[in-house]
Amino acid sequence: MEIFDDLLKFTVVDIIDVILVALLLYYVYKLVKGTVAINIFIGIVIIYFIYLITETLQMKMLSKILGGFMSVGLIALIVVFQQEIRKFLLMIGSTNFSKRGKLFKQLKFLKTEAETETDIVAIVNACNKMGTSKTGALIVLERNNNLDFLTTTGDEMNIKVTQPIIESIFFKNSPLHDGAIIIENNIVKATRVILPVNNEKTLPQRFGLRHRAAVGITEKTDALALVVSEETGQISYFMDGEFIMFKDTADLINIIQKDLT
Repeated sequence: MEIFDDLLKFTVVDIIDVILVALLLYYVYKLVKGTVAINIFIGIVIIYFIYLITETLQMKMLSKILGGFMSVGLIALIVVFQQEIRKFLLMIGSTNFSKRGKLFKQLKFLKTEAETETDIVAIVNACNKMGTSKTGALIVLERNNNLDFLTTTGDEMNIKVTQPIIESIFFKNSPLHDGAIIIENNIVKATRVILPVNNEKTLPQRFGLRHRAAVGITEKTDALALVVSEETGQISYFMDGEFIMFKDTADLINIIQKDLT
């Protein structure tokens, strides 16, 4: 009877509490999905549920051990998940709720699954074309983290993405070719953007400053980055600070479309 009484006492505040916890767990999972940290995250969840079971069954010795492990392990978690915590705080701090319906964009997982608005085919085809002429390029695709704090380092734009537009921006004699471009919802929102450069990771010798910048921005935010090497013409794709392998152009397009949705 006590269980039924508790259910009858379930209020609107409790519903909001459950929804907020679900949102928090969703974002944590989204940040660690596809990384090594996902295994650690799953392990922590399992240990926590075991701890709750031992508490309920009043298994004092085991619950005390697990409780001590969880309290001491908080510092270790901060160290292990420092990149993910940084991305989470950036996501919260950089969200603009008054512009472009950012709140609804953050809750897009509640919608039915749909393809991204961004013309990935045009972007990748432009990269292939620039690769044949060895035209260097750095393209950043914005996802949930608002990158407006970076647009001030370059020139703000509002240009619809097309293959000729991308190629003309990075044309060697173009005044806009230096630096990166930021694309959001099929719009080039900024050019000549200066990105944070990663100097810690050991990258292959063929990777230059553009590649380090791609690692830096995808490591510090949830953005995606495409790089066309000026020396080799090779296309590189980065996510979560890591180089993502792909078989061919079609495979690259599929991977990016999946990562953007």
